[in-house]
Amino acid sequence: MKRAKTYEIMDSFFKLDSRLKNIENLVLVNESENANSRVLSCSDKCSTSYSKIELANLLYILMDEGILYFDSNDAKNNRANFQKFISENFTYNDNEGGQKVISTISRQFSECKGYTYKIKQIKFLDDFIAVMQERRKRLEKW
Repeated sequence: MKRAKTYEIMDSFFKLDSRLKNIENLVLVNESENANSRVLSCSDKCSTSYSKIELANLLYILMDEGILYFDSNDAKNNRANFQKFISENFTYNDNEGGQKVISTISRQFSECKGYTYKIKQIKFLDDFIAVMQERRKRLEKW
């Protein structure tokens, strides 16, 4: 049997140590991914019967009219914070009727701002106003 030299032993040790560190990093990455998936769980978020664009319309209107805000002095910062808040705290109703996590809502917010989608916004507002008028009628009858 060949006698191992000190540098060979040290080299083997560092290779083993490096491999163990790689394994530890993989475990840590998996644990953080599991933690992130818990954060993104639909059950921990506010669910809505609205589609993603309808939810964006509602919350964009409330933001744009200054009813809800994070930063009333900086519109760009306010919008960024609003979009982040929505993504972290809401789910929307997908086409199959299930709740879906919002990864980003920036495209829908852009549609709310643009005049290209003016007719869609007016239809959304008409539908929303009809719901609020129904509620008002129920309250008046109370």
